[in-house]
Amino acid sequence: MQQGNGLQSPLRPLSVLFFHLLLAHLCSGQSQLIAPSQPIVAKVGDDIILPCHLEPEADVVAMTLEWTRPDLKPIFVHVTRSGQDNVRIQHSSFKNRTSVSIDELKHGNVSLKLSKVKPSDAGRYQCYIPKLNTGAFVELVVGSSLVISLSQNDLIKGAVVLQCKSAGWYPKPEVFWLDGEGNLLSAGPTETVRGPDDLYTVSSRVTVEKRHSNSFTCRVQQNKANLTRETHIHVQDDFFEALSRFSSTIIGLAVSLAVCILVIVILGFVLRRKVTYRW
Repeated sequence: MQQGNGLQSPLRPLSVLFFHLLLAHLCSGQSQLIAPSQPIVAKVGDDIILPCHLEPEADVVAMTLEWTRPDLKPIFVHVTRSGQDNVRIQHSSFKNRTSVSIDELKHGNVSLKLSKVKPSDAGRYQCYIPKLNTGAFVELVVGSSLVISLSQNDLIKGAVVLQCKSAGWYPKPEVFWLDGEGNLLSAGPTETVRGPDDLYTVSSRVTVEKRHSNSFTCRVQQNKANLTRETHIHVQDDFFEALSRFSSTIIGLAVSLAVCILVIVILGFVLRRKVTYRW
């Protein structure tokens, strides 16, 4: 019996150690920050939420919460410690534009509110709780408004003038027009307006005639920030055909009117000569 107890005694501490390691692993596995795998898409000027929450939920008000972006220096976008914001280490571009809800922190919701989104806000963010050694990443994609419209019709040429307008850029971007095959089109000079928020609005016009696909693309590109936005428009064949018929009609009427005026002028000249001859 004593021999049996001697065999069990060294196993007992190992069992206890294994149990504690397993318990620690299970507990650490229960505390995980979860963020969406799909990018969050926002427009310039929007107020948006970068979602991130703890599963299962737990009160993290007393803990330190860090929102960071690795490509920035300093990397800190927003830091909360014991319910208080630490603005001293925050990146200057996010001053007065970030916040978290203390009430939501009580339930493990550490989502970040970002106000007045800028093009430079695009990037990969991390929410992180050091005490729990858990974090998650959120990708933010910032878009700019981009619209193509039919500006006017060139009745003489039977062509269409397209206008492309895009707002919310910094620095100033370039505008390109392409046809359905990806070939660059010759467009007029780009109009650029800088608003009070220092963001640029660009506008460009191009005259297009009936082509094989009648598809056209406006591409706005900002090389420094490596941002590109584009939108497409397809002009129906019927539109060009109707425009061509209308153009032909207008030209016919103009020619007829010119002939009538010429006839009237000639008749007037002849009549005047007859009257003069009689005298």
